[in-house]
Amino acid sequence: MILTHIGGPTVLIEVGGWTLLTDPTFDAPGRTYRFGWGTSSRKTTGPAIAPADLPPIDAVLLTHDHHGDNLDDAGRAVVAEAPVVLTTEPGARRLGGCAQGLRPWATTRLESMGRPTIEVTATPCRHGPPLSRPIVGDVVGFALAWEGQEHGVLWISGDTVLFDGVRTVAERLRVDVAVLHLGGARFPQTGPVRYTMEARQAVALCQVVRPRTVVPVHYEGWSHFRQGLDAIEREFAAAPPAVRDALRVLPIGGGTALAGA
Repeated sequence: MILTHIGGPTVLIEVGGWTLLTDPTFDAPGRTYRFGWGTSSRKTTGPAIAPADLPPIDAVLLTHDHHGDNLDDAGRAVVAEAPVVLTTEPGARRLGGCAQGLRPWATTRLESMGRPTIEVTATPCRHGPPLSRPIVGDVVGFALAWEGQEHGVLWISGDTVLFDGVRTVAERLRVDVAVLHLGGARFPQTGPVRYTMEARQAVALCQVVRPRTVVPVHYEGWSHFRQGLDAIEREFAAAPPAVRDALRVLPIGGGTALAGA
């Protein structure tokens, strides 16, 4: 399996002849995006790979469609060309076309002759504090399973804080590689409230889920990401050895082969 961190939450996944893309964000930097309720964020860094330079995409795994840091205008053009789009149920209704909505713990399959079937299971997210769902909307993560995995699934957390729903991943799944959306997203209008995990919460989650490899994403490129890579590395360096040694920071724009996945 080869993972390429393109920037923000956007990751290219190449495995068994499949090419998958998470949360397409390909707009140029400099624009401010409105997220509702007076909140906004400026994109500070562009993608490491342009859409024109992507290989053909077999499926898009879209954790949610309604925030510009997970799906921007150029990303929407990529989604429109994709033969399969998996996302939340409300997102699928908004996007239409080939978009398929999944509620947490629902499963679907990617199937193609000559390639391993990939079972995709949506996992729970809460994109903010308790009772925030009517404001922040639905979000899902994705767990990917295919024949031949030695140590468990590939899990993309999606934009979530640490809460009981995301802890249930440890009860239901054996995770090999965890792609965690971090950054401690925060807005001046809502004070200390965070909308994604900081590294401290990620370490606590990893102590429960116990992935062999932890790949942080969603920590750079936007002004509302309040915790960058330096803080993530410091927190993991102070973690118990099993968690500390699992951290794998991907070079942005370069493909990284992950053994055993």
